[in-house]
Formats: sequence, C-alpha cells, structure tokens
Amino acid sequence: MSAMTEPTRHGEQQVDITAANGEDLGPTPELVIISGMSGAGRSTAAKCLEDLGWFVVDNLPPALIPTMVDLGARSQGNVARIAVVVDVRGRGFFDTLRESLADLEAHSVTRRVVFLEASDNALVQRFESVRRPHPLQGDGRIVDGIAAERDLLRELRGDADLVIDTSSLNVHELRAKMNAHFTGEDEPELRATVMSFGYKYGLPVDADHVVDCRFLPNPHWVPELRPHTGTSEEVAGYVFDQPGAKEFLDRYAELLQLVAAGYRREGKRYATVAVGCTGGKHRSVAMSERLARRLSDAGVETTVVHRDMGRE
Repeated sequence: MSAMTEPTRHGEQQVDITAANGEDLGPTPELVIISGMSGAGRSTAAKCLEDLGWFVVDNLPPALIPTMVDLGARSQGNVARIAVVVDVRGRGFFDTLRESLADLEAHSVTRRVVFLEASDNALVQRFESVRRPHPLQGDGRIVDGIAAERDLLRELRGDADLVIDTSSLNVHELRAKMNAHFTGEDEPELRATVMSFGYKYGLPVDADHVVDCRFLPNPHWVPELRPHTGTSEEVAGYVFDQPGAKEFLDRYAELLQLVAAGYRREGKRYATVAVGCTGGKHRSVAMSERLARRLSDAGVETTVVHRDMGRE
C-alpha cells in the first residue's frame, strides 16, 4: 500500500496518496465494502451503487482491496468512489480481509462496510425458489450452509457500519434503502433510523440500540384506543400521560445524543434505534415518533419506520 500524506476522517477533505518513489497518485477514492449473507441481496446493493456512479468490483479477493484503492488514486479523480463485493465465493482469500482492512486503516483510507442480513427462513425460501445450493452447504442442507456462513461472517457483521435486514424487503425496497443512504453529494454526518416493532414478532436483527416500552400501560386494553395507532394524538397523549413516560423520553434522547456525538467522532454514519412494545402498534410507535423528533432537532437526519404497526 502506498503511503499517505496525512490522516483523514469522515466529512473531511480527501487526502492524496503518495507512492514510495514520491509520485503523487491523486486523491483517495471513497471505498465501500459490500458483504453479508448469500441470498440477502448483495448483488442488488452493488447494482444500486453502480447506478449511482460507483465503480463496482464483484467478488474481489480481499488481499487486492488496497491495490484497488491505489489504482483508483492513480486515475486522478476519474474513479472517486469504489464499491467492492466480498463474499464466501472467495473464502480461500477471506482470512486476509481483516489484514486488508487493517492496512487501509493504518494508511488512513476512509472505508465503510455494508452488511446484508436476512433470517434463516427468508434465505432458505430464496435458495429453494431459484433451486440453487448454498455455496457452503456441501453435502448437507441449505440450513447447514447458512449456519456455516453466519459463523464465518460474525465478526465482519459486528464491525459493519451499516447492517440492512432484507428478510421482508423486495428488490425495490432494498434499492430504496440503499438510495436513502448513498444518494446525494453532501452526505450528512450521521443518519439514524428509528424503528418501532412488536416483541411478539421478534427483535429487528439490524438494530444498534433497542428501547423497551413495555413498562408503560398498554393502550390495547383501552377499548376506545385499541383501533388506533401510536401516530394518533389520542394514543400518544395516553402514552405520555403515564408516569415515567416523559422522563424516559428525555433521558433516552439525551443518551442517544451523547452516543451520536461519539459516532461522529468515530466516523460511523448510520445507526438504527429499535423501539419495542408488545405488538408494535401503540406505545413503541408513539415513543418512536417523539424520539425521532428529538434526534432531528439535535441535527441527526432521522427516518421513522413502523415495522409492525399494520399487523393484526
């Protein structure tokens, strides 16, 4: 890897890469690494970035990622954004991924990792629908291959900057999510998704923080409130009239603002806050709306998603 003139962080101006012989290679390309579970939508995510003008390389051996960054710098700005798809098809090279990421970090290359996730049931259905084996199942079943892949990718998932759960997403919805995160020349310092959910439908697998609202009385048991959702003034008023509700909102909003400041310092651009109640219709929806408003007022670009509000 060529030497850098000075370190850089998210939001700062790109620095030039300088070769060992003193040659100025040009500005550092922006780098995104796309990985995740087979069948979770890596190809769709890569195609979306390609449509947005990124130079996309599929199934690149991880050891060649630093070389790809050098080549992008040598283009003198013609290749300003590079997306690399890394997956288990290159598992013979996969052990070198951590070394490559460490090399990039040591030379102050700004990189982001996007991890595509999906539930076992969703992945099995997708493989069965196309009648193809999982690349790691060998002589076993599809679920065996999925389990092996999860184990292989566990650390990478933990280090990812953005995790997208595609279990319930179609191709168009996944593209919309990618566009929301990558469209625009001037990206905000931090984007947050506040997602309400119902515990009885399971935790969102892409949550960075989980907020439990089940300590509040449930409007479901109030007959006149049951048909409504947490977006209505009646339900929201009931929720925030309960003891501890406003205090909880105030303190958790302060905590998230503290966390957001740390994310900015560390260059993390995306966060998902999951707010749960029993069914995901009343308490979590009302709390999500208020929490998102607090984050937005604090300068965090915030999107609200109500995952389970429409379920019976």
